[in-house]
Amino acid sequence: MTMDYVLETKDLTREFKGFVAVNGVSLRVQAGSIHALIGPNGAGKTTFFNLLTKFLAPSSGTIYYRGTDITREGPAQTARRGLVRSFQISSIFPHMSVLENVRVALQRKRGDSFRFWRSERALAGLDRRAMELLHSVDIGEFAQAKAVDLPYGRKRALELATTLALEPDVMLLDEPTQGMGHEDVSRVTELIRKVAVNRTILMVEHNMSVVASIADRISVLQRGVIIAEGPYAEVSRNPQVVEAYMGSSAEALAGSH
Repeated sequence: MTMDYVLETKDLTREFKGFVAVNGVSLRVQAGSIHALIGPNGAGKTTFFNLLTKFLAPSSGTIYYRGTDITREGPAQTARRGLVRSFQISSIFPHMSVLENVRVALQRKRGDSFRFWRSERALAGLDRRAMELLHSVDIGEFAQAKAVDLPYGRKRALELATTLALEPDVMLLDEPTQGMGHEDVSRVTELIRKVAVNRTILMVEHNMSVVASIADRISVLQRGVIIAEGPYAEVSRNPQVVEAYMGSSAEALAGSH
């Protein structure tokens, strides 16, 4: 383990009653990079993310964070280190305002989520920081709107703001553009590029044009095994990768240069 790598797994494996979902994965994520994890459905990407964030325990193997073995610690301890997961499953409160959603995340970061009787001065301080975060993801104008009323792409931006409130060092983004139209995909891609400054991003993503445009490095997972790694131009020409994607997905892979 070298300190150039903020996150590293060594021979990480997870079995479910004889089925090996993640099979001896050794992955290194360089500090300050955007690293994409891609692969066909059922490749083991979500299981791998669940192992990293401690929602699953590995059958064997090791996880290192900044050189420290964190394999056996719990999800809360790992999150406190700065390894924070976002997206795929919405973490926003739909009937609270956009501003209130970010304020709740800020209170969680401070450890006072359940102190509802806060002074106006303390809440005003949180509001200032919450507005900074909303402006950073370009939804400051929606601060007083209910989260449920936001367009889909803006909801994703709000989720990004609530994640940033936790001051992550490494952000794990799980399918950040899933289900989006072209305009929202472009907007969220640019937001990811923006928030990646001074932090590390590991993302699972199906949209190959997104991966091609922002990922510094790509790892391809198939049947729980890494079959290729490298920059997009190199990985997209790998015969094993093209075969893994087959048909229209392979054409999409090749056509996203």
